[in-house]
Amino acid sequence: MTKIRIAVQKSGRLNEDSLKILKDCGISIDNGKDQLKATARNFPLEVFYLRNGDIPQYLRDGVVDIAIIGENVLVEKGKDIIIAEKLNFSRCRVSLAVPKSAKYDSIQDLKGKRIATSYPNTVKEYLAKQGVEAELHIISGSVEIAPNIGLADAICDIVSSGSTLFKNNLKEVEVMLKSEAVLAVSPKISNDCKEILKKIQFRIQSVLQGRRNKYVLLNAPNDKLEDIISILPGMRSPTVLPLAEKGWSSVHSVIQSDTFWEVIDELKQAGAEGILVCPIEKMVV
Repeated sequence: MTKIRIAVQKSGRLNEDSLKILKDCGISIDNGKDQLKATARNFPLEVFYLRNGDIPQYLRDGVVDIAIIGENVLVEKGKDIIIAEKLNFSRCRVSLAVPKSAKYDSIQDLKGKRIATSYPNTVKEYLAKQGVEAELHIISGSVEIAPNIGLADAICDIVSSGSTLFKNNLKEVEVMLKSEAVLAVSPKISNDCKEILKKIQFRIQSVLQGRRNKYVLLNAPNDKLEDIISILPGMRSPTVLPLAEKGWSSVHSVIQSDTFWEVIDELKQAGAEGILVCPIEKMVV
């Protein structure tokens, strides 16, 4: 039986988020501690636990068929790799930072400066577009310390909350790119594995749709029903059911998470009562 091989980061937050979305897709993985490979119990899938920076080459060589990986890693090491799906988690940005005490007005201030980074290709491309030449020091590991020990005038690194920069007395001055986890596909994937990939994508899309929406139930007086329905975006149109109490109806609909509070405020002002909000596990559209 054909099994699709997926690479995920060996450890860290991306590892946890990757395994969570596979679990939410109903894929059960037998993974013991320190295993480098595991098999799904109920789906034709094998998981390879790899170093993030090695995954693009494994995809390119066809050692794995697909991977959950940070988009920033593909920009740096795998621009030829196809992205099948953006996964809306493990978001970060790749940014330039300088010491807080440094004067910085624009990217031109980095001309001739020393920049420490583990993303040399990303930095070179960005600086070239800005017409800036700088000296790059390629470091694998913690680059934040480089300005403090006199190795560099600036750094390029991944930024999530910015707390690491703050602790190292640095300030973010340029966002070069924004990144999130993506589902990447090997150029050597077989036709059989492409069929399995379609099933995985369908499940992932259903999970992501669920995460992006909330299920809402509310009570509405019938004389305000039209106004309340007009506020609800819904999938097509909300479900309206009569309540036991005369003159009232129950309205069921779906609201996008990113506009949730604004819509709820409008619903209350329009006369909605007893608003109940539920998470959506999966949403098949």
